[in-house]
Amino acid sequence: MTVHRSIVTLRRARRIWAIGSIHGEARRLAALHAEMTPRLAYGDRLVYLGNYLGIGKPVFETISELLRFRRVFLSIPPFMDENDVVLLRGSQEEMWQKLLQLQFSNQPAEVLAWMLDRGVATTLEAYDGRAEEGFANAKKGVVALTSWTSKLRDAVRAAPGHEAMVNALKRAAVSREGGILFVNAGVDIDRPLSQQTDSFWWAGRSFSTIREPYEGFRRVVRGYDPDHGGIAETEATLTIDAGCGFGGSLAAYCLTPEGEVLERLEA
Repeated sequence: MTVHRSIVTLRRARRIWAIGSIHGEARRLAALHAEMTPRLAYGDRLVYLGNYLGIGKPVFETISELLRFRRVFLSIPPFMDENDVVLLRGSQEEMWQKLLQLQFSNQPAEVLAWMLDRGVATTLEAYDGRAEEGFANAKKGVVALTSWTSKLRDAVRAAPGHEAMVNALKRAAVSREGGILFVNAGVDIDRPLSQQTDSFWWAGRSFSTIREPYEGFRRVVRGYDPDHGGIAETEATLTIDAGCGFGGSLAAYCLTPEGEVLERLEA
């Protein structure tokens, strides 16, 4: 597996398991993993499509389950490579990282309110943060706000594996040339792949305009639909979002590197 401009290329994949947005639903994630375990085989690859945090309260339990199953997956005989499991950055993880840098914002109170409205509140609470403290420190200025975000960073570092997981998140993944492009929510079809910047998690509402292969990829697969339209499949796209975190289930698809659907699981 190689990395180019934060986009991961899966190597020698026979099948690829792709899991949609989790949104802190640790129990559903554990149940889905249990369904997947007896089906796994050597040569499989695993791609989580972002949004592990936010919405649901069991943030720690969700990360623990992700780390646990990663160990299970990598133990498949004759043992996998650590890079055969890929976790993409989603909008929730992006907002959380921006919150940890809130002191650099020109309008920190407004930015914090915007993120809280979009689900980051449960992640903040998981690391012993309080929204009212954030707003209070935003009024006091940069020094106070920096002290507040530093405490949150310390809380992340104190949780085993959390900081390493966040630092390992990728922007996108591809199965092979002419195969699948995996993203969190969407792509800006007017830009080449190398210039997507944050479009992977914020361009979700233009996803339905993809009618033909983008950048030569047979299919673009995403894990989050901001309009909550459910699982949807076209010749050029696949949305793996069954509404987890919003009253729905958590879905996983098993795909060939060319984008053909082999199996679908839900929990």
